[in-house]
Amino acid sequence: MKKPLLVFMATLLLSGTAMALEGNASAGKSKSAACAACHGKDGNSPAPSFPKLAGQGERYLIKQIQDIKSGARPVPMMAGQTDNLSDQDIADIAAYYASKKSTTGQADPALVKKGEAIYRGGIADRAIPACSACHSPTGAGMAAAGFPRLAGQYAEYTAAQLKAFRAAKDGRDGRANDGEAMVMRSIAFKMSDSEIEAVSSFIQGLHE
Repeated sequence: MKKPLLVFMATLLLSGTAMALEGNASAGKSKSAACAACHGKDGNSPAPSFPKLAGQGERYLIKQIQDIKSGARPVPMMAGQTDNLSDQDIADIAAYYASKKSTTGQADPALVKKGEAIYRGGIADRAIPACSACHSPTGAGMAAAGFPRLAGQYAEYTAAQLKAFRAAKDGRDGRANDGEAMVMRSIAFKMSDSEIEAVSSFIQGLHE
């Protein structure tokens, strides 16, 4: 799939997720107190199984929290955590985390070459597009479009999400909240474990 077409499809996928409310980062700081145990006080999670939220785009964060609340994205560890959040609460929490700076990590030197090739160039013989097409060359994402920031994200978490997308595409329990276009499910379904490991490691070491 050509890059412009992929971006167009992903834009359509996320076109209905625009923020209806303006988030207040100051209010979000206190509202996010319960999130700190897993995601860190400033959104930099202390554990690689929990995602870093610091610096993530508001639009993406709002969609994910809403999807977790509705059940569109099942996350057992967050069961009940979002039940009592209003739309304004969600917008405020998203604004708070978006205002924080994400920490960076290190890539496995043995996986950098392979991971970078996938991230920047995709895998042509399987029509796997470059990650940079939607997530930017620096991994900053495209906040306005709702494409998430990846730079510095834990490799363990990124790999788990790619495998969850792959499982859902295969008809198994997984992650299917990438919309009807199934952009991430379709991409992950074509990737091997070693390719997922390599690109996830490269992303962990990516920084602006």
